[in-house]
Amino acid sequence: MFNMENSYCQTVHLRVILTQNMIKGILSMTNIKKLLGKKIKFYRKKADLTQEQLAEKISINSRSLSLIERGNNFITAETLSSIAEALNVTPKKLFDFDDEFVDPKITKEKLFDLINKNEDKIQTIYNIVKGYLN
Repeated sequence: MFNMENSYCQTVHLRVILTQNMIKGILSMTNIKKLLGKKIKFYRKKADLTQEQLAEKISINSRSLSLIERGNNFITAETLSSIAEALNVTPKKLFDFDDEFVDPKITKEKLFDLINKNEDKIQTIYNIVKGYLN
């Protein structure tokens, strides 16, 4: 559950995470919006809520929630707090893109990029993956 007492510390920690990732070139604002939207959708589905149900819980219309989940709209701090509370997660967890949430499409893209950048090591990469899967 979101705890308002820790919100300042979480906000500072969130800013540090985002700043570090932006400096590393991992995230752009477009990527942040899309990843955040995917995380919200992931936790909404995990909570077995439709967009309409979550939108009603947080007092926004379902069209706005749809735009947020697709990464077309960035959300206010108030809306973020409401979403986190409704989904029973912290705002930090929604922005922690390195935790248990993994989008298979993004993972495949990253894997193909690694392979393309390291073609000289493709046999080693194959052996590692094969060993892991067997």
